[in-house]
Amino acid sequence: MERNLKPRSSFLLFSLCILSSLVHIHGKKQGEVLDSLYRAKSKKSGIDTSLFQASVHPEILDSKIYHQEGLKEKDRIKMLPGQPPVKFDHYGGYVTVDELAGRAFYYYFSEAERNKELMPLLLWLNGGPGCSSLAYGAMQEHGPFRVHSDGKTLFRNKFGWNAVANVLFLESPAGVGFSYSNTTSDYNANGDSKTAADNYVFLLNWLERFPEYKNRDFYISGESYAGHYVPQLAHNILSNNKKANKTLINLKGIIIGNAVINDETDQSGMYEYFATHALTSDETWYAIQKYCNFSPNVTNQVDQCNSALNEADNDVSSIDIYNIYAPLCFSSNLTSLPKKANILNFDPCGDYYVHAYLNREDVQEALHANVTKLNHDWEPCSDVIQQWGDSPSTIIPLLQEFMSNGLRVWVFSGDTDGRVPVTSTQRSLSKMSLPTKSKWRPWFFKGEVGGYVQVYEGDLTFATVRGAGHQVPSYQPKRALSLISHFLAGSLLPSK
Repeated sequence: MERNLKPRSSFLLFSLCILSSLVHIHGKKQGEVLDSLYRAKSKKSGIDTSLFQASVHPEILDSKIYHQEGLKEKDRIKMLPGQPPVKFDHYGGYVTVDELAGRAFYYYFSEAERNKELMPLLLWLNGGPGCSSLAYGAMQEHGPFRVHSDGKTLFRNKFGWNAVANVLFLESPAGVGFSYSNTTSDYNANGDSKTAADNYVFLLNWLERFPEYKNRDFYISGESYAGHYVPQLAHNILSNNKKANKTLINLKGIIIGNAVINDETDQSGMYEYFATHALTSDETWYAIQKYCNFSPNVTNQVDQCNSALNEADNDVSSIDIYNIYAPLCFSSNLTSLPKKANILNFDPCGDYYVHAYLNREDVQEALHANVTKLNHDWEPCSDVIQQWGDSPSTIIPLLQEFMSNGLRVWVFSGDTDGRVPVTSTQRSLSKMSLPTKSKWRPWFFKGEVGGYVQVYEGDLTFATVRGAGHQVPSYQPKRALSLISHFLAGSLLPSK
């Protein structure tokens, strides 16, 4: 079965997906187990700016760069079980990020379908914290393949982002997906700053393994709680480039979708979305506005607020909060023969197909995954990580830093997502008080409105994708490909 997320006091940390005390289900959503983490976090107040300090410095990097010779070819994937033939190379394997602790991250890399030597390198991170980029980004969003309903065979995603980039998917931190540590305490010591530091070390070592990408234009993308992951990794890259006085990683920009950005406005914006999309009553919304205070300094809400939040939670409890108009999955059973599949027709049971496929021994062998024979199944969101240490209440200062350093910064929203909805992102961006450079307008794809876009001074671009839920490429693959194409090219979304 699939359990719908209850949004109350759960918004912020996009799914711990990890607490063993909760009912175990395969295929949980990225935001499905946030409540306990958010409640724990709400007891803290203010913004811990020390969390934005770079966690790895050039003077200690030498000890973190490990031998990579010959490993690229070992990581080459010859053919995945049930895979259709393709004309691009893809790779999978482990990169050690801490040799002493025995901590290693799993990656999957799909080179561009054509002209790979000319295409940029794009890293994709899913959120959680604790959810897998292999589960979502690679296998259900914009990777080169999707899994059939039999859980055994694959079909091509002709709108995969490797049409316009060399795309790298990372399972991070340790305990997520196939990534692991031989030091058990690592699973209880995760947080934003450690994840950013490990992701940075991963990149340095991965670029040693794939040296042809060292000087390539590099972009970081992600969704959901990757609204924290992406900016904090980018901050580490910028800081260490400056400290080293050279370009260690050639970062050009970031793009984040339906992203956790600023706790207070993210949460209030969610309830605003419910009210403006006929999901909850005007009376409930009025009470939330009157009695609730979502400031990070507030640890407890008054009774009238809690009552109104309960009403709103109940109102949305029977729909898929990640796409308020999407169908639900009513059966987790796989089919003996694959159902007819169409990339353009969203299948709400895809989580189950991916779970079955990635837990097959022959698939793991082909992916060069689970080489240490983990004592747990591969899961889309971690059951191993037991707590999350640090998480700032806002990442807005980082977005401002990137703009001042000339990085390309795009933020996008699937406009049918109720979890980190467009209203949340709009209210969060408004906190930056940026003048408008290019006013709100529709953008087009194939003669239809693909969404809406606004550009702010400093060249921060905000775009919506019409008819897309939380995982934008799952619902609108064509429009998502158009969006990422224009981002990478540094061009405006089409006005006609």
